Amino acid sequence: MNDRVARTNRTTNRTENLSDFELRLKGYSLLTAEILYWMPDHHDLLQSFVWQTMDLAPEFPRLHKFLDYWREHIEATLHSVQISHSSLVRPQELNWVDTEYRLH
Repeated sequence: MNDRVARTNRTTNRTENLSDFELRLKGYSLLTAEILYWMPDHHDLLQSFVWQTMDLAPEFPRLHKFLDYWREHIEATLHSVQISHSSLVRPQELNWVDTEYRLH
């Protein structure tokens, strides 16, 4: 996964490059989606596709954008989407350090 993600700021409509850490501080979390879809040429076979990204729970705007793109541009019909996400770092979990000691 890229360590920098382009995102549009809703208040100023400008694009910012934010690191994964900065996204986590803004409430984004790792999203894993397992997408089952029917094979276009073999309608009786299901195929699995796993996709990971940083997304904002519980609305998941990046996932919805990806699924909208899938429906419009990919011939395979979606069967189901199973998602899981985890909040890795939240702002209240950070403690600022006043002093740093270095050895060597």
